[in-house]
Amino acid sequence: MVGSASAPCAPQLKVRWGVLGVAKIATQKVVPAMQQCARASVAAIASRDRGKADLAAIALGIPVSHASYEALIADPDIDAVYIPLPNHLHVEWATRAAEAGKHVLCEKPIGLTAADVRALIAVRDRAGVLIQEAFMYRAHPQWRRAVELVRSGRLGELRAMSGAFSYFNPDPANIRNVAAWGGGGLYDIGCYLINSARLVFGGEPRRVRGLMARDPVSGVDRLTSMLLEFENGHAIGVCGTQHVPYQRIQIFGTRARLEIEIPFNAPPDRSTRLFIDDGTDLCGASIETIEISAADQYTIQGDEFSAAILTGRPAPYPLEDSLNNMCVIDTMFAS
Repeated sequence: MVGSASAPCAPQLKVRWGVLGVAKIATQKVVPAMQQCARASVAAIASRDRGKADLAAIALGIPVSHASYEALIADPDIDAVYIPLPNHLHVEWATRAAEAGKHVLCEKPIGLTAADVRALIAVRDRAGVLIQEAFMYRAHPQWRRAVELVRSGRLGELRAMSGAFSYFNPDPANIRNVAAWGGGGLYDIGCYLINSARLVFGGEPRRVRGLMARDPVSGVDRLTSMLLEFENGHAIGVCGTQHVPYQRIQIFGTRARLEIEIPFNAPPDRSTRLFIDDGTDLCGASIETIEISAADQYTIQGDEFSAAILTGRPAPYPLEDSLNNMCVIDTMFAS
């Protein structure tokens, strides 16, 4: 197994990945992106429906399909597993994959409570594998440049951050709106606002406050507003699942403001933009545009995680970071 004590003497050039499920995010975004990785190959895909597994394998050019998740994680030719399953299944299948000796990259939220993540940390340590939550946006060069600008003092002293993330999906049968499956705006997209605020401020919030409006039919939160108090400033955010699609991040310093135009769903086929405004002209004449070359954040994420497996290094973003993020989410729900 790659990254384990039983690894062969000859170095393995690519991690062999298996995909648990044929979710749209996997078949339309993550798998095609990971097929462009230098250090990863997608070797198998599984579904509980044999026909769906076969069709996905054919459409994506994946050499092996499995008719069950169990068969994929038992496959000796698979080193790591990507999990795009519904939220309530993340902990179960991450645990089963890790206990089978597979490294795990799991979609967010990796669990539904901080206790879930603590359990996964114990599994990781016991099994000796890597497990990471797939907050893919962190791999995009625009975010690395944004954090660099904040740390460099280009904005002055960091004071505040505001964010918005929304889409429109009122269907009560949709997986994102089923409470028992971990649906709702905070789990689905609000987690990005919390994660990115922690990234920008470089620490954990001291206090958290939240407001929620729940859908009267599904019961999940369709509008959540959040306030996070950090040692050196505040982050505010709003996420919604039943209003106009939108996403934006604003970072405020004492000398300038930094805006990230498409912070989370950055297109892989065209450049992205950061805007820096020193505020001297409220109509925007003083805004400087920084263009970031096109990049596929899923490809970068897959390559960096695979490189950690191949070299025996820790995961780029360990589960301890996921635990801190989930602690904030738990507090937000309680608030």
